[in-house]
Amino acid sequence: MRRFILYVSVVLLVSCEPKREGEVVEQQMFTNPLFAGDYPDPSILVDGDDYYVVHSSFEYYPGLTIYHSRDLVNWHPVQSTLHEYVGSVWAPDLCKVDGKYYIYFPANDKNYVIWADSIDGKWSSPIDLNIGHIDPGHVQGEDGRRYLYFSSGCYIELSSDGLSTVGELKPSYEGWQIPQEWSIECFCMEGPKIMKRGEYYYLTVAEGGTAGPATGHMVVSARSKSPVGPWENSPYNPIIRAKSVHEKWCSVGHATVFESNDDKWYMMYHGYENGYYNMGRQTLLAPVQWTDDGWFKVSDGFMTEKPFAMDYDEGVESYCLSDDFSQGELGKRWRWWKESDEGRYSLEGGELRIKAKGSTIDSSCPLLCTPEHHSYRVTVDVRLEGEAVGGLALFYSEKMSSGILADSENVLSNLRGWQFVTKEMAHSGRVSLRLENRENIVDMYYKSEGEEWQKVENSLDVSACHHNVLSGFMALRIALVSMGEGVVIFDNFEYEELD
Repeated sequence: MRRFILYVSVVLLVSCEPKREGEVVEQQMFTNPLFAGDYPDPSILVDGDDYYVVHSSFEYYPGLTIYHSRDLVNWHPVQSTLHEYVGSVWAPDLCKVDGKYYIYFPANDKNYVIWADSIDGKWSSPIDLNIGHIDPGHVQGEDGRRYLYFSSGCYIELSSDGLSTVGELKPSYEGWQIPQEWSIECFCMEGPKIMKRGEYYYLTVAEGGTAGPATGHMVVSARSKSPVGPWENSPYNPIIRAKSVHEKWCSVGHATVFESNDDKWYMMYHGYENGYYNMGRQTLLAPVQWTDDGWFKVSDGFMTEKPFAMDYDEGVESYCLSDDFSQGELGKRWRWWKESDEGRYSLEGGELRIKAKGSTIDSSCPLLCTPEHHSYRVTVDVRLEGEAVGGLALFYSEKMSSGILADSENVLSNLRGWQFVTKEMAHSGRVSLRLENRENIVDMYYKSEGEEWQKVENSLDVSACHHNVLSGFMALRIALVSMGEGVVIFDNFEYEELD
């Protein structure tokens, strides 16, 4: 099980009730991020006492992993629901209708739906809805009719079972006018999410571009007494936005507003962390306040690192990304790049055996996991069979990957595709490899059995490995690389935070 990184402090607050001398009230305080690392475009479902969330999975497969929580802070993976490769999976929407669960999502210029009778049951194969656009957002009216909204502000009706469309696409919402003097990437309305409170339906969208300037992305709200409009823009728009390049969380947007199971209101959204764009868009949480005239907003100054009070479980067991590969199957945190080939690997006796493929790191379709810290160390033991080459890398996409590898005789430094023989005859079939990322400066190490760690000459600066430079909406992930001909055998994968 993986643990998401929480920043928790305890403060003393004065109770509103009379207190005895010396009595204090303890209140738990929460500070973002909610999901540390690459967890963009969150879609949350409140299902009784349970919360479920799913994110964009892009080119990482298996995709559309559902996470579960009872307190909004401690999240654990349920399962990955998408195993068939259909392209890069963008912003999904998770919903429940008449006891069934649905995920609507765009990929490869199409929109799909998958469904299941149980959140942890078998999910269907993707069903093509035969419509373009991106970022589908589901809403059901009081009459039971179902609709999908898209980033264009248009909507289309769904069949009663939610598995096909009915009629034509219709325009409904034109967005909120962004002041001309603001620095944004583009108007780029996206991520429509709709919920109902009282007599109004509330439509929440993102505008300003999901990356680009730190001040661009923002959360915008509108309301209507009908699920299909017309829509009235909130006088509090934008609901949340980074106002300068100096704020901790940049390009914030793509929000879902929801009521918790203890009758409080929150907004789940994403943002880039200043100085660590290469971690991807991280999932954030903000408390929501309702005004007397029926609009919602967040408190002034919330974009600072000011914590807010929450009730959540304490004492959760600490665990990290380390894996001894002894569980008989890959843990839910691992993802393949652009494939979901379950037959490519096997787990035997605490070892992960991966059949090599490709001649470069990206063509090897590496196995990936998401780091959660600014500074960390990753270590793994590698054995090789045949003419395979294997090792550790930091992987963004085909445009950037670098790491430390081994072939049957040598240790190799691979810097953005340039390969250097670091040490000839450094091992005889087995070698330990290590990456240390300290605030975006990466050093690489190796050692043979019975020897001391040796640092290689080549180091990396990975601060620019993010979407604003390389595009693609990806993040820098840890990669297990298996290329060439043969089999690469990994064991003792260890991940630890560095001070």
